[in-house]
Amino acid sequence: MFRYAKTLIRREACRKALPNFSTASSNFPQVCVIGSGPAGFYTAQQLLKSHSSVQVDIYERLPVPFGLVRYGVAPDHPEVKNCINTFTQTASKDRISFLGNVSIGQDVTFTQLRKAYHAVVLAYGSAQDRKLNIPGESLSNVCSARRFVGWYNGLPEDADLKLNLDVESAAVIGQGNVAVDVARILLSPIDILRKTDIPESVLDSLSKSRIKRVVLIGRRGPEHVALTIKELREMIKLKQCRPNLIPQDYQHLKALLPTVPRSRKRLIELLAKTGLDDPDPKLASAYARAKREWQLRFLLSPVEILPTEDGQAVAGIKLAKNRLEGEVLNERAVQTEECEVLECGLVLRSIGYKGISIDPSLPFDEKTGTVANENGKVVGQKGVYASGWISTGPVGVILSTMTSGFNTGKIIVADIESGELDTSEPKSGKVEVLKIIAEKGLQPVTFDDWTRLDDFEIKVGTDLGKPREKITEIRVTNDSHHNIERRSRPKGIVYVKFMW
Repeated sequence: MFRYAKTLIRREACRKALPNFSTASSNFPQVCVIGSGPAGFYTAQQLLKSHSSVQVDIYERLPVPFGLVRYGVAPDHPEVKNCINTFTQTASKDRISFLGNVSIGQDVTFTQLRKAYHAVVLAYGSAQDRKLNIPGESLSNVCSARRFVGWYNGLPEDADLKLNLDVESAAVIGQGNVAVDVARILLSPIDILRKTDIPESVLDSLSKSRIKRVVLIGRRGPEHVALTIKELREMIKLKQCRPNLIPQDYQHLKALLPTVPRSRKRLIELLAKTGLDDPDPKLASAYARAKREWQLRFLLSPVEILPTEDGQAVAGIKLAKNRLEGEVLNERAVQTEECEVLECGLVLRSIGYKGISIDPSLPFDEKTGTVANENGKVVGQKGVYASGWISTGPVGVILSTMTSGFNTGKIIVADIESGELDTSEPKSGKVEVLKIIAEKGLQPVTFDDWTRLDDFEIKVGTDLGKPREKITEIRVTNDSHHNIERRSRPKGIVYVKFMW
């Protein structure tokens, strides 16, 4: 059984690879994009479409492209990943390059990038999760939903995440779509998950899970949940699983419906129906046979994660009961002194992401985790732009990120054409950057390298009856290795050794 693979990619020394990257002319506008997720690719797409000579280089700290589309979208939502087809078409254009395995701020400084390019686009998203900052958060089996999502999506840095799934109950702090995603993965029948691109090593762990109950905890009421109706429907119809909702929590929803915005009315109606009405006979029969369940709990804030007797693992969560204050539908949660304890053996926090700063010169807001910008233009940094979550915070879906990327691309082109962005002075672009990383003995990964790995993942996945089998460890090295299997490649060779 294919359970785990290590991929080692070796290419010619960087100095030999330089000619392959030197096609960009310094006479054209040079733009670099930091981050190869949706924000980065949609910005690049707009730049190429709107300007006939702009040269775009996309830098990515990981060896592979696509960011949260590859490592954040739920494995059982493959249709959401279809934008990868568009990104691949964009990457095939003559005036664009992908350079993976390059960490901006570490391998190449932001100052060096600004010197090499006419414009720099920050599109690297929100890579850190927010913490609860309560006692017990450092206990074993307390984890961020972000890392859990990275684990089941094959993100290399989370591939070795150690979680004990030999427990019966899990608590998820948060009620957004990410919280629902992790709950659904924990509760889905393993036969369904085997048909997704979840790595085999993760499937092995999930197949041994004893989790029968997942509780999603929110600070406010059901009318404030951040999940969307699609995710709620999936949970209601989840095979071999049933909702266990407290009717009293939903009794006020029907009276609220006339004041609920149209965009949320159907969601609130479905919540009320699920919480108050008997299911149809077919669902009722399925619920009666179900051995797993999920629950939404409201007006609760975690104040402490309680340890087991040995003090090493999770025994439960102490939750403060909240009351709501303020205008209807826009209330804020206020903690009271009344508390309850929820027993559980696993805690996943899903309370949002935040970005990080890659350079002290950037106007970074630590509280929001974003770079200060006005309509995509970074404040006080001429020629520097921001796109996606690093500019807006972690809000919206891929469609809203696409809009952000397109807008940023249009703004850059407008600045070029108006002369506000001075492109008269020639810039060397990636040629200069490649010299910098070559001096450090580092290797960029090209889009051609990625397509070879992509082909391999799909081939192995097909043999296993799934879309792909993701490689969870990718190392790029200059050094030869006597155990590496050489496969014939054109110049820019990729040497790969797969170990079972």
